[in-house]
Amino acid sequence: MDDLVDTGPARPGFVLADYAVFAFMLLISVAIGMFQALRKGSPHQTTDDFFTGGRQMSAVPVGLSLCASFMSAVQVLGVPTEAYRYGLKFLYMCLGQTFNSLITAFLFLPVFYRLGITSTNQYLKMRFNRTMQLLGSFQFIVATLLYTGIVIYAPALILNQATGLNMWASLFSTGLICTFYTTVGGMKAVIWTDVFQIIVMLSGFVAILIHGTILVGGPAKVLELASNGSRVNFNDFKLDPRKRYTFWSFTVGGTMVWLSMYAANQAQVQRYIACKSEREAQWALLVNQVGLYLIVGSAGICGIVMFALYGHCDPLLVGRISSPDQYMPHLVLDIFKDYPGFPGLFLASAYSGTLSTASTSINAMAAVTMEDLLKPRLATVSQKRLMLISKGLSLMFGVGCITVAALSSLLDSGVLQGSFTVMGVVSGPLLGAFILGMFIPATNTTGVFAGVLVGFGISLWIAVGSTLYPPGPDTMGVLPSYMDQCPPLTPAKLAFNHSLILGKRAHRQPVSGAQRQSGLEDFYAMSYLYYGALGTTAVVVVGVLVSYISGPTKRITIAPGLLFWDLHKKPTEISSEDKVSLK
Repeated sequence: MDDLVDTGPARPGFVLADYAVFAFMLLISVAIGMFQALRKGSPHQTTDDFFTGGRQMSAVPVGLSLCASFMSAVQVLGVPTEAYRYGLKFLYMCLGQTFNSLITAFLFLPVFYRLGITSTNQYLKMRFNRTMQLLGSFQFIVATLLYTGIVIYAPALILNQATGLNMWASLFSTGLICTFYTTVGGMKAVIWTDVFQIIVMLSGFVAILIHGTILVGGPAKVLELASNGSRVNFNDFKLDPRKRYTFWSFTVGGTMVWLSMYAANQAQVQRYIACKSEREAQWALLVNQVGLYLIVGSAGICGIVMFALYGHCDPLLVGRISSPDQYMPHLVLDIFKDYPGFPGLFLASAYSGTLSTASTSINAMAAVTMEDLLKPRLATVSQKRLMLISKGLSLMFGVGCITVAALSSLLDSGVLQGSFTVMGVVSGPLLGAFILGMFIPATNTTGVFAGVLVGFGISLWIAVGSTLYPPGPDTMGVLPSYMDQCPPLTPAKLAFNHSLILGKRAHRQPVSGAQRQSGLEDFYAMSYLYYGALGTTAVVVVGVLVSYISGPTKRITIAPGLLFWDLHKKPTEISSEDKVSLK
């Protein structure tokens, strides 16, 4: 039992200085929301001002907002852990995001921007029919409500388990503050608080990166230890779809995942159509990409620094933490134990991710409800009344997200995977519907409905199957970590650690060929990055086949502005009456 180790002294939790830094971040977010509310609080404010900032926003704040909303607390806590467990190849994520930004900027954005719509689902009505619009609205609202609730709850749970931070206090404080500034300030408050919060997130990662590197002994030492531990692994070009991360999973599957989040997702589209011009909107997507390089890159390298510190005394293997989600909180409390306030910066960084994602989702759900469900029935209602309804919707969805977050406490600690599954099952098929509408003129209403139904079914099937039959660490390609350099075990902790470590080792054993089936379970083991691509592909293939079988749409009958292929022509204004009568 030479490898049994002491769990070491208990790490201190957050102190007063840490809570002060966290409270300052929340205070600034509220102040930005109040400033935007008072600045645009005139009686002439419209719902378009509230949901799109009057379409007068500049590229830089919108681009940073797009970046911030992607980096929820799930990513703030999870990206360094993924890099720790899978290596620097995780940075190929930036390559998939680059392809996504270019495709979105030059293929999808021009269609949405020139139509002048607020909700992406309005496009589905204009291209197909009202029922398709309602289907897209319903799927988006339900999935976003569930996802946002889990995003609020998950970091509160993880930080509670790792540091003792009161889960309910952090959950309700962030949820209520986010709901408040989103309700009073609208889209401008969302965007400008996102700008502040992306700076906070980046500051947290940079502080960890610099101090951790110094503790290891410098960048050269970090690189040496990472290389010796197989973490410098950019040459992973395996075609095995069961490997969680490879060059191909990021460039093929990853590009489709980000497309489903940026190209047709209301939460993101609503931001870039808020820009003052189409060119500004395209620049916003490129600014977003620069922000993602900085955030994802610094987060991934933090994971490598964490391996340099813990690779030979893994806190999960020796029982200092109980799940991989807790690596980052443990690291922060460990390396900053003598620097009060710095753990608070990390806390603010994690919750900045929560606030940016939640505020974006709340505003997007309110916009979809108003534009798709209520506004067609409120044609004679004054703008002042519409504004009150819009703010009421933001308040209602904010309370709904907090409620879902509280209900998530009834689930186990696997909520992080659940959050991605919820969005993946919905976003992939909906992306397929927009591809059919914009790029394949022959698609008819019957075809798109059949495609979405089949794509949604396939996505849901594989999501449930992968949950029931999860792949083992060896199948996914988890890299080894060790505990050969930990302190000796004290007698008082011998029995506990012995059983704990044996349990973890047993969990990490690969499943033998005799124990597992070679068919469906191998299929369920595919990387989660391919789920969206599978759903999107199914929608497009089925949609095209059914459309041609049932009678393809004639291109001449499709109104100007709805097809990407017609954008080279002079854009034609489409009146609201024409939009309602289409299809």
